[in-house]
Amino acid sequence: MPRSDDTALTRGTSRDGARLLMHVCCGPCALMPILRCQDEGFAVTAWFMNPNIHPLTEYLRRRDAAQEACAGLGAELLCADEHWDITAWLRCAAGRDARPARCVFCCEGRINAAFTKAREMNIPFFSSSLLYSRHQPHEIVAAAGRRLAGANPDGPAFVYRDFREDWQAGIERSKKLGLSRQFYCGCVYSEAERYARRLMTASL
Repeated sequence: MPRSDDTALTRGTSRDGARLLMHVCCGPCALMPILRCQDEGFAVTAWFMNPNIHPLTEYLRRRDAAQEACAGLGAELLCADEHWDITAWLRCAAGRDARPARCVFCCEGRINAAFTKAREMNIPFFSSSLLYSRHQPHEIVAAAGRRLAGANPDGPAFVYRDFREDWQAGIERSKKLGLSRQFYCGCVYSEAERYARRLMTASL
C-alpha cells in the first residue's frame, strides 16, 4: 500500500486549493498542522470533535482555544458539540479504560469520525492534529487514517504528516498567542493519572 502522504499525488488531485478537513483536539496542537497544510496549498476546514474531553468546563476551554487558533490562521472551525456526552463515552470506554487500550479506542474513534465527516461534506482530504502531539499514540493514529483511506479508494484520502517535527515551534507559537494549554490528555482517566500524586501526598 502506498504511504497516505503520497495519496494527493497518486490520485491526480492538485493540492492547490484542495479542501482538507483537519480534526483538531485543541488550540495549541492545531496551530502547526493547519499552518503546514495551508503552506502546502490545502484549504483547511478545522473540526473540533472530542467527546473524550472531561469535564465539560475543560471541553469548553479547549474548544475556545481551538477557535482562537483557527481565527488567527484564517481557518473555519466547525464544533461537533452534539457528540459530547460523558455518560455515553464512559460506557463505551468501559472494559478498555487502561492504557493503551483506551488510547487506541479514543484516537481511532476520532479518526473514524473525521473520515465520516469529510465524506459527508464531500471534502476530499482529511487529517488530524493528533499527529502533532508527542503524547499521543502516533502510529495508531497514522494506521487508522491509512486503513480508512486504503479501504475507500473513492475517498476521502488521508493526509499523513509527522507534525511532531514542529513540536517546539507549536509550543512557542501557542504561548505567544496566549492560548490555554493542557495538563492532561483529556479524559477523566488521564486527569486522574496526572494528579494522582497529589492525592497520595495529601493522604500521608
